[in-house]
Amino acid sequence: MQLTGGEFTNTAAVVGNDFATFPDFPAEIRAPRGTTFGVSGFQIQFASHNIFTPGDAINALVSMNPAAFKVNISDVEPGGIVIVNEDEFTKVNLKKAGYAEDENPLDDDELARRYQLYKVPISRLTRESLAESDMGAKDVDRCRNMYALGIAYWLYQRPLDNTIQHLEGYFRDKKGLPKVAEINVRALKAGYHFGETAEMFPSRYTVGPAPLKPGVYRKISGNEALVIGLAAAGRLANTELLYAGYPITPASDLLHGLSGLKHYGVQTFQAEDEIAAVCAAIGASFAGNIGVTGTSGPGLALKGEGMGLATMLELPLVIVDVQRAGPATGMPTKTEQADLLQAMYGRSGEAPVIVIAAASPSDCFDSAIEAVRLAVRQMCPVILLTDGGIANGAEPWCVPDISSYEPITITHPTTTNSDEGFMPYLRDEETHARPWVKPGTPGLEHRIGGLEKEVGTGNVCYDGENHDAMTRVRQAKVDAAVQVIPPLEVKGNTDSSTLVLGWGGTSGAIASAIALLEAEGDGPAFAHLRHMNPFPGNLGEILDRYQQVIIPEINLGQLSSLIRGRYMKDVIGINELKGRSFQSKELADCIRQHMQGSAS
Repeated sequence: MQLTGGEFTNTAAVVGNDFATFPDFPAEIRAPRGTTFGVSGFQIQFASHNIFTPGDAINALVSMNPAAFKVNISDVEPGGIVIVNEDEFTKVNLKKAGYAEDENPLDDDELARRYQLYKVPISRLTRESLAESDMGAKDVDRCRNMYALGIAYWLYQRPLDNTIQHLEGYFRDKKGLPKVAEINVRALKAGYHFGETAEMFPSRYTVGPAPLKPGVYRKISGNEALVIGLAAAGRLANTELLYAGYPITPASDLLHGLSGLKHYGVQTFQAEDEIAAVCAAIGASFAGNIGVTGTSGPGLALKGEGMGLATMLELPLVIVDVQRAGPATGMPTKTEQADLLQAMYGRSGEAPVIVIAAASPSDCFDSAIEAVRLAVRQMCPVILLTDGGIANGAEPWCVPDISSYEPITITHPTTTNSDEGFMPYLRDEETHARPWVKPGTPGLEHRIGGLEKEVGTGNVCYDGENHDAMTRVRQAKVDAAVQVIPPLEVKGNTDSSTLVLGWGGTSGAIASAIALLEAEGDGPAFAHLRHMNPFPGNLGEILDRYQQVIIPEINLGQLSSLIRGRYMKDVIGINELKGRSFQSKELADCIRQHMQGSAS
């Protein structure tokens, strides 16, 4: 179903629709087929106007078995289209999905009254359409998703060419499996012609192009945008970049994607564990290159001591945290925003780092470049937060002109900076950063290690006054990043007494909820944070302008806690942890209740 949804998305992009996707797949690598926890689904909203989320209620559901039906049917809007593969609603499959003996939901008259129900024998029709092929039954059955995709293409008047080109290019040309390409294409066409000839569906739907600004577009996911953004940052800095990682869902695609970009000066290293990965990245930074590591929440915890080392060494380091539902192993394929406090404080001692958060899949490109820029400017670790929804979701991305981006300036001193000899911890007056010297530079030898450094010299020092001074200057170095952080922009009804403040992957849901409230004539002001530490310099002034501040986040109130502690501003949290982002209508309802003073 991920392939099916991806192909529908690619075609939506070619047609010119705006779109947003929500791939949803099991936590287990080989989840038991036919069980509710083994369902793999793909949700897409596509439109002729600007959209921000994969949608709330489902207009059309294609269900390939009883488990998928059971998991998703409650999300379908009344009167919505429900297409089911009736061949799979057998006693065995119904039992696996948790239905009672002799219970078949397709026999429920209420179902037909509530939805536009279409029972299609997709399994049988697929086999019949491929009866003349010499492929085995198992290979033929694997084409059912293409048959279902063909029906969807007919229903929404989508062209087949893009998917046919992909199937032939992938299976025939890349994999050397021309027969596999042939049967998938035949199944796709058979499904399309079924929609044309069966006279089952009373109408078809047309969704025209969206009014996107002129430019070259491509479909992009958050992880793909991070890969391209990190590679672009290396080119802007005119230096090599090392990505060191350990496989972990949903961050593994970063290692996969970057491993194919050696020709762009990107090196990749799959470490034996998370600790080795962060230490290898620190080693790359020590050598004068850009060190990057990536992980999810459990791995971020393991990297804590290494990040503390990078803080002590005062070397640039970028750590990407693709957040997932926790704690511990949690729900590895579901999204959450609950690593914010870990990113802020999850290290021993006072170990401040810069923290930024991407807002959408396409925003990951600019966020990656900014993370590298801040890390080398302030000579400190930068944690870049995304989440599972951003990482796996996709949207149109207008490919930017890289020449419009300012170069990332890196200076490696070659001469001493003091009459007393080289002082490795003598600081820049503006950034408080120390010099970044490549090892082996004649005359600039200096000590490294995790023990406390002496002011200026970098010698090991256990003096309390010195430790206090060095701790404060490391904090001042992070705080100094506010000089280059753009002011927070407030949008919407800025004259409202209510401000909705968001961060990270809730951006789309908040924007959609605000649009619903504005359509009612009572929209609040809203703003979205990218910079979590330090906050934008004007955040305090903005908070003071509003009587009521509402913070939706997919945790139990972590940003709310930071705002209360930093600005002494009481805020209202809207919090849930359901493995997905907010439903736009539900969020709008909650905001409306708080604005009206009727929330429980």
